[in-house]
Amino acid sequence: MDLQELPDAELVRRCRQGDSSAWSTLVRRFQRLVYTIPRRARLPDQTCADVFQLAFTRLYENIDRIADASRVRAWLVTTARRETLRELELASRERVHSGVDAAATDLQREHRDDDEPVSEALYEVATAEPGESDEERWHELRRALDRLEPRCRQLLELLFLVEPEPSYADIGGRLGMPIGSIGPTRGRCLAQLRRLMT
Repeated sequence: MDLQELPDAELVRRCRQGDSSAWSTLVRRFQRLVYTIPRRARLPDQTCADVFQLAFTRLYENIDRIADASRVRAWLVTTARRETLRELELASRERVHSGVDAAATDLQREHRDDDEPVSEALYEVATAEPGESDEERWHELRRALDRLEPRCRQLLELLFLVEPEPSYADIGGRLGMPIGSIGPTRGRCLAQLRRLMT
């Protein structure tokens, strides 16, 4: 039987028995899905490759511990998402250390907990579920942003869609907002955006 035709659970079973052909088939089956996750979060190519390699390394190391072998796809997606979020957080911290205004970054960190980390919020609204195309998801996001009130739309665009990411001091200056109100306003705007996208 062609290994490509085997269900996920059977491939995992064969991988556990040391079948290298089954492992190669499993990697080929999910390689595009796993690589797409960091790409959708707009990580650099090398970082996407790192997330890809780490996700499959973790699978290799934990293949005997996966309780439901038929859910290996979900396991890989979850692992790739966690690594992507970790890379986004690392990149955010590097930007802070590369000269962003210290007072603004202190306030930015202080307000992270009032909703969720900036990178996780970006990840939720800007990434698609498996099987949904990037183009579809970005059109959905763009339509939802266009339906927000102008102030919310401008704030979320500055937070998530402008490169390099501006500091809270820059955002406050552009929008005429006190720095301390950016975090709570972001939370309200993200809640509105999520409602529009459901």
